[in-house]
Amino acid sequence: MAESNSALLVIDVQNDVVVNAHRRDDVVGRIASLVARARAEDVPVIWVQHSDDELPADTPGWQIVPELPVAVGEPIIHKHHRDSFDGTSLATELERLGVDRLVITGSQTDFCVRWTLHGAQTRGYHTTLVTDAHTTDDGDADIPTAAQLIEHTNRYWRTQSHGGHTADTAAAVDVTF
Repeated sequence: MAESNSALLVIDVQNDVVVNAHRRDDVVGRIASLVARARAEDVPVIWVQHSDDELPADTPGWQIVPELPVAVGEPIIHKHHRDSFDGTSLATELERLGVDRLVITGSQTDFCVRWTLHGAQTRGYHTTLVTDAHTTDDGDADIPTAAQLIEHTNRYWRTQSHGGHTADTAAAVDVTF
């Protein structure tokens, strides 16, 4: 792959979204480290914030967690669907920044993270899923645990491709922008 222009995408790390997330503090800490590295390397950091009837905008639960302060000028994409591209300005923002590769972190693994990964790839972006910087919560007893969902997503994302656009995974310490 030729030299790419990367951005770090932080999906839905909001108070009520991660309140019961698997290894919440570890994941938020790794995302904070990635944000600091991206900023130090002049890599754009793009924040995604979900709202719906159960997570109303402008409420305390809707806010991005306090451990991850958004810097002045960093784009915040507001969404109402699982795919961060669906009905938002994300693609326009990425085009404005000249981004062709997304380093993806956030919550919920089995919903917004996974949908955004697929949405990015089908829209022509190279993607890197940070294996230890996305999370979800345990759901009902009849579905896999959070740990199983995270591991499954990490495993299958390593082998994805679409139209020549690469997908890979990396632990936070191994991420290159």
